[in-house]
Amino acid sequence: MIRTLVVAAILVATPAAAQNFQSTAQLDEAVVQFTGASIGMDGGAQMPVDPRLKLARCPMPQFGWLSDRQDAVVISCMAPTWKVYVPVRRLTRVQPERPAAAPVAVVAAKPEPVIRRGDPIMVEAGAPGFSITRDGVAMGDAPVGGRLLVKVDPAKPPIQAIALESGRAALPGFTG
Repeated sequence: MIRTLVVAAILVATPAAAQNFQSTAQLDEAVVQFTGASIGMDGGAQMPVDPRLKLARCPMPQFGWLSDRQDAVVISCMAPTWKVYVPVRRLTRVQPERPAAAPVAVVAAKPEPVIRRGDPIMVEAGAPGFSITRDGVAMGDAPVGGRLLVKVDPAKPPIQAIALESGRAALPGFTG
């Protein structure tokens, strides 16, 4: 509750720009307050919110965890309606086999993208008993498990998907 109020205070205290778009810098600051860790640090956002996003201004964005694993922050706005997923950095810790003076931390290497911007991909969703696929074009790079935007219809905004393998992605929630 207190985090939500602090996040709301940051968003309200920052002067409104002469634009109709939500400031991604304000969202970054709010994510830092929500997670309690800076961008790029363990427990903080992996990277800043993409400044190319043109989100409608939101008077009261909501912040929450995507799952119990706390691997992504979900920023959503009720009116106007939009939602952004911000991946959270989690480093894998190596447990020493024998006692050592200090624990050894494995530095996470940036995973190699399996889908690159401009690649034709198939987006899928399904559950037991049904599945649906749609062809699209990747609008960014993504490693396995990474999120990306996919253009499936030139007349509609892109959709978000999770990279499964080269040329294949799934809608969030359907990656089973």
